[in-house]
Amino acid sequence: MDNFKKQLIDSTAEEKRLQENKKHEKYWYRWGPYLSERAWATVREDYSQSGDAWNHFPFEHANARLFRWGEDGLFGVSDNRQLVCMNLALWNGKDERLKERLFGLTGHQGNHGEDVKELYYYLDNTPTHSYMKALYKYPFAKPFPYEELVSENSRRGYNDKEFEIYDIDGLFAKTNGSGEVIDTPYFDVFFEMAKDEKNPDELNFRITVYNRSKLETGELYVMPQIFFRNIWDFNPTCHKPHLERATDLENLINVTTEKFGTNQIIFQPSPDPTTSALTSDSKKDDIDPYLLFTENEPNLKKLFGNDQKNPAPYCKDAFEEFIVHKNMENTVNDKNKGTKACAVYHFKEIPPGQYVTVRYKFTNDSRNTIARSGNLSVFDEDQFDTVFDNRKEEADNFYWRINPTTSDGELQNIQRQAFASLLWSKQFYNLTFDEWYKGDPAILPTPPPDRANGRNKNWKHLYIEDILSMPDKWEYPFFASWDTAFHCIPLAMIDPEFAKKQLDLLTREWYMHPNGQIPAYEWNFNDVNPPVHAWSVYRVFKIEQTMYNREDRKFLERVFQKLLLNFTWWVNRKDEQGKNIFEGGFLGLDNIGIFNRSEPLPTGGTLEQADSTGWMAFFSLQMLNIALELAKTNSSYEDIASKFFEHFILISDTMSFEYSVDSAHGFTKVIKQNLWNEQDKFYYDAISWGGPYKQQLPVRSLVGLIPLYASMTLDSSLVKRFPNFKKRVDWFINNKPEIFGRNVAALSTEYVGDRVLLSLVTKERLSSILSRMLNENEFLSPHGIRSLSKYHAQHPFEMNVNGQNFCVKYLPGESDSGMFGGNSNWRGPIWFSTSFLIIEALQRFYLYYGSEFQVECPVGSGNFLNLAEVGEELAKRMISLFVPDKSNNDERAIYFGEHAKFLSTDSHFKDYITFYEYFDGDTGRGLGASHQCGWTALVAKWINDVAECKKTKALTSTSNEKIEADGIPKLKSQSLRKSSKSLVNVTATRLEVREDKNIEVTTYVGASESHISETEVIKKLKDKLKALSVVETKDEDLTCKHDSELSCHI
Repeated sequence: MDNFKKQLIDSTAEEKRLQENKKHEKYWYRWGPYLSERAWATVREDYSQSGDAWNHFPFEHANARLFRWGEDGLFGVSDNRQLVCMNLALWNGKDERLKERLFGLTGHQGNHGEDVKELYYYLDNTPTHSYMKALYKYPFAKPFPYEELVSENSRRGYNDKEFEIYDIDGLFAKTNGSGEVIDTPYFDVFFEMAKDEKNPDELNFRITVYNRSKLETGELYVMPQIFFRNIWDFNPTCHKPHLERATDLENLINVTTEKFGTNQIIFQPSPDPTTSALTSDSKKDDIDPYLLFTENEPNLKKLFGNDQKNPAPYCKDAFEEFIVHKNMENTVNDKNKGTKACAVYHFKEIPPGQYVTVRYKFTNDSRNTIARSGNLSVFDEDQFDTVFDNRKEEADNFYWRINPTTSDGELQNIQRQAFASLLWSKQFYNLTFDEWYKGDPAILPTPPPDRANGRNKNWKHLYIEDILSMPDKWEYPFFASWDTAFHCIPLAMIDPEFAKKQLDLLTREWYMHPNGQIPAYEWNFNDVNPPVHAWSVYRVFKIEQTMYNREDRKFLERVFQKLLLNFTWWVNRKDEQGKNIFEGGFLGLDNIGIFNRSEPLPTGGTLEQADSTGWMAFFSLQMLNIALELAKTNSSYEDIASKFFEHFILISDTMSFEYSVDSAHGFTKVIKQNLWNEQDKFYYDAISWGGPYKQQLPVRSLVGLIPLYASMTLDSSLVKRFPNFKKRVDWFINNKPEIFGRNVAALSTEYVGDRVLLSLVTKERLSSILSRMLNENEFLSPHGIRSLSKYHAQHPFEMNVNGQNFCVKYLPGESDSGMFGGNSNWRGPIWFSTSFLIIEALQRFYLYYGSEFQVECPVGSGNFLNLAEVGEELAKRMISLFVPDKSNNDERAIYFGEHAKFLSTDSHFKDYITFYEYFDGDTGRGLGASHQCGWTALVAKWINDVAECKKTKALTSTSNEKIEADGIPKLKSQSLRKSSKSLVNVTATRLEVREDKNIEVTTYVGASESHISETEVIKKLKDKLKALSVVETKDEDLTCKHDSELSCHI
């Protein structure tokens, strides 16, 4: 199987494009989905004294007010500096405004914080954006309910569910008295973009709109827009770009910029919606678009009163005024030029079940593709549609190459949309701190002194203008450093170069603070996120090695050097007393503690955090991992590896082995108390007032599971390979045998066995923690690991401090307070990021303890699994969030509730997935940001792992048990066994830790530049995969490999 996968490398047209981009032969990255879904109400656009970004730039201003730092739009496309922007605008003849951006609630309006209130889905995308597809569902029977969504959500409290757009009867589904859906009066608006086969600067766009109503005819304006980001108002010396209609062609616009020269955008006439797709009807006229022009300038009079003076005679809201409000006098520029333009396709009637198609092309070379018909430019629509067919087929081939072993269509759909959503979530992020804080010289008046309450004032070095991976382009249209680390795992599977770039950027001098801190997120760059960067860097390195047979040691070394600064910052700033017990604040877990961990404790003292200390032990081991990897070619890194080995040992000893008792006087007295509770067998945070005065906070949460992350195995041969490192390890054995012995597990102290285990938890503590984590009355949910034990549903933890009561109780759904904005909750729900690290930790423990170490899963079931099988079971539970449940009417858990049946089974909804921020700890209902396409896209990695496991089962099993056909065995699937050595091989593969001795780029011999040749190559590879016998066990790549072949550190 490994040899087969090597033949896949660089076998597809998409990989060829990625290589051309990497070698700077063609710039396929230049154009992509780089507009934000929301530029209003962001910190960057907040110029207020108070720092209230939500109210300073509200949604109602977005259509008429100028953005300083970046543009937004519905399915927006731009170049990589967001100079030329394109998006889609719609109007159904009833709404109060043009639909050119997504609507949602601000942090103050929502009962659980900010939230987008639209239905849209990212369906497909490739790493070079050679093909992209998305869907927007636009109701037309009623006006869009802007006011109702605001008022109803504002009325609801923290204990209520959010009021969603599909809660409004008749908007997307009309029901009768018995609740049966009788009609669906909305448009499905599919947006597609396909790049030319050879020219990365030729973009083809196709919009297909279906009327999903069975009863009603709908009216629709489809208005593709093109405009320039306004930088000339802020920098008068720059060259102002311009748009102008061609002199004698009514549907062609010349697009002229200093950077790109002159391009053209051509809007093709659209066929009448009642015309047959196979025949032409000369009696029915085409829908010819007409062009409108204005300037991308603010309408200050509209926003702030008639006493204001507009900077230009035509404003950015002109199209809404002209089309929606019928204000046609001096609204648009009748000279057909400006810096913003649109083509208007007015479909007066789209009958039930019918569709319309709009085609347009942006190109820098129109000579070979554009013809003339009277006063119109036209292109061959058959050729045009063939471009889409080819790019779509190439996308299919590329994603088959990424995961050729998953045959289940449902899993393929979930994985494909996870990757698509991740790629759609790229955005141009722009922030130059000096200009933001001090204001632009050309704009008066200057911002107020100490504006925004001095937010981020010590980050004066920031100079950011990059394409970044966003957590959610509407709810979180800004980078968050620890989110980025998780994004890069699935990104590395499909585009390792982009993943490496993301990780590298955050450590560059224009991001990282001179003191070594990595910026958290724009609301407060000073906040402290968990130190997961080193882990992600090493995982991306290993994923590229495994999936693409390439090693980028320069990347690894470059980022490692910067991470040394970051590690030093943590040690100097977050270990207040210098005793290897760390603080850190909220650490991304928002409300998980009984107190706000980002503020001074109401009790006084210092919060010693089990999670922060666990994270630092984890950080130490990941730095040790990288140092040993680099030491393979540069022995000087052995000394650095020794440093991180010592850091880990000291952190581990302080956190886990300070506990002692004194029974000399007939009673037990705690002399020293660490973060481990010997009675509860769990890790807790503790308040320290100095000296022996310390109080643990017995809350069973992720805080007590995070120490599991800090684990690593060292192969004995690897230790012997590095004499300087081994010398330091031996020194510890000889001079500090007590510390070494209780923090390092080894099959033999002399390393004659297979592996050495470095871990914060002993085998006994591991068993104790897992007995809680795998208990369905505590952490184990049908859909993953809860962030807080269900034990606290009946046993909340409470403290009264100076008359104020503080409480932590199990909340499986949304938060019951406004802490951290109230839009996330770590007191019960399931989160993908932390669960991913738990599963990886279990896999590492398995590689040391093997199949002999088994635990009951779930507790009380009588089922005993080894730790690799436990990890697989948890991954399957989390995948099941998205899979239709055949035992529950094919409903997806993410849509749990009264609309689950409609969203899961309606023919025009059932195949579309939204990747939520977190999930209800009991039901799996999706919560928080609805398009958290970053770390929730980790499901794509698990689907690959499950497919690999399923294939191995079929190849090695001698059991008569039937493998589940749908690729997701039921929860009883843990009964399916496999040989321990086979499982070692699979587990090591999942962790990308199998060392291949000859790393080189392997290109399939049959690969060809042409689309036809690529299709033939993929067909041959698919046939070859089918030919691999499922009973073959003699193939060298499927035979159980000896453990020594895993001679690597993980």
